[in-house]
Amino acid sequence: MSDADIDPHGEVTVDRLALADEFAGAGAAGEGAVASADVAEYALRLGDDALVLAQQLGMWIARAPELEEDVALGNIALDLLGHARSLLHYAGTESGRSEDDLAYWRDEPDWRNAWIFEQPNGDFAHTIARQFFVATYLFELYGDLSSSTDPTLAAIAAKSMKEVDYHRDHATQWVLRLAGGTDESRRRMITAVADTWPYVDELFHDDELVERLASDGVAVLPSSLRERFDEIVDQVLAEAEIELPTGRTAFIASGGGRRGRHTEHLGPLLAEMQVLARQHPGASW
Repeated sequence: MSDADIDPHGEVTVDRLALADEFAGAGAAGEGAVASADVAEYALRLGDDALVLAQQLGMWIARAPELEEDVALGNIALDLLGHARSLLHYAGTESGRSEDDLAYWRDEPDWRNAWIFEQPNGDFAHTIARQFFVATYLFELYGDLSSSTDPTLAAIAAKSMKEVDYHRDHATQWVLRLAGGTDESRRRMITAVADTWPYVDELFHDDELVERLASDGVAVLPSSLRERFDEIVDQVLAEAEIELPTGRTAFIASGGGRRGRHTEHLGPLLAEMQVLARQHPGASW
């Protein structure tokens, strides 16, 4: 082979990147696990949560209030994209679809993310409030899921938990920083917590799918995470001297994302994320 035949950029096809670490528990060779219909649906939910949030955080690159935050939010988005790749890859084994098929070729009713993930970025405080609640939930979820009887889910969760631990700490520090900063930053943080809180409840809904899987030790009952989640949230918000909404202001969003019912915000987000793949089907780097 001559020098002219060697690609100076190397192999850059994203589809061929290995997911060996995440699938270490899939079998003796680290591959070949095929999800059941129930497990595929469960993995799809978690993968959609991660992918939608990754897309949201990626929008802050070159827009964050500090250069370091461009990097930090970009890195968190990449972590979540990695979680989404692993989960969507596993979900697709049941139907023979690739992670790209699931990311780019499903319409809004086919997505299974909870509503909180698709809420707009808003100002920086709103993004931090969403990130704080979500990362606290994901840390507890992946911690329990790392003991799943499904080896692939357990491997994905164990890897993801280490990264989500940083995500939670990052968001916590910003909640405290904004709440303890200027009058304006404090006002915005209080408003962001109040605006985001109604969408938290959906994260902890049990349904027939998770009940079936949890009975076999495969999945985690979302309701079992609520007490630990509330304890952490209460501690951080107490330090920030922020109160959660009560009384007439403490409404709860109806949710429905797990059943394909979404807010008006998901459609535009998917259109932006999917436009290149749909305009140029089959294109690759």
